[in-house]
Amino acid sequence: MTVTDVENATDFADAWRAWHARHEEQRASEYGFLAITSIRWLGDVAERFEDAPGAWSTGENGIVVELAEGESLEFGGAVLTGRHEFGQLAERATEFAYWQAPEGRAAVEIARRGGNDIIRPRHANAPIRSAYQGTPAYEPDPRFAVEARFVAFDAPREVTVGSVVDGLQHVYDAVGTIEFELDGPRSLLAWGGHAGGLHVLFTDLTSGVTTYAANRSLNTAAPDADGRVLLDFNRSTNLPCAYTPYATCPLPPAENRLGVAVEAGEKAPIAEASR
Repeated sequence: MTVTDVENATDFADAWRAWHARHEEQRASEYGFLAITSIRWLGDVAERFEDAPGAWSTGENGIVVELAEGESLEFGGAVLTGRHEFGQLAERATEFAYWQAPEGRAAVEIARRGGNDIIRPRHANAPIRSAYQGTPAYEPDPRFAVEARFVAFDAPREVTVGSVVDGLQHVYDAVGTIEFELDGPRSLLAWGGHAGGLHVLFTDLTSGVTTYAANRSLNTAAPDADGRVLLDFNRSTNLPCAYTPYATCPLPPAENRLGVAVEAGEKAPIAEASR
């Protein structure tokens, strides 16, 4: 879709509202990140936690759970009892196991973030999910759907960025830059995204004012053969760290701090805005 297509589409606003409704539904889903009740940083000594069954540890065999008599987890179509080794997880990998908690079916996320093995239990009645009031957003504006040009690097470049967790770092492969005009020439460093698309993290002059201070996220479709890509800031979203203290979200690289007010996309969550 080109900018002209967007400007001429009478259903532009309706399409955006349908997209935002789907995004809100996914965010507040039963096992979404609003349902997380804790983040547990695993070590070589097995520990038990009140919001998940088993004793958890990590070591050369990756994450390990030791389930006591009467405890079980459903994982990968099998029922786990006793000791189970999940193996070494790749960075940013995530698996889910499930069990029957007193309030109903619950999940535990098994993951690796910033070189650390973690688990994050998820309960449908989690306080953050129960208190969620929705995410406000700017009204969709075709002016912020800009035609851009992707300039690929000869080879991906390893980029280290900070995190909302003090001392934690994330390493990404940047695949190129997205160049565009928005009240002047701009560019964003991009990672590879879904189905050949691109992914960027950014801040702008609305960050910490009307939008979440640390970061916003935006995905694009795959560039065409000439590198053209639509950068639709109306579909900028908050990362989990805008909602929960149990997130490990990356911060944008320095190149992605835009000196323009991007008055499009999601604003700060209601609870965040009222603090």
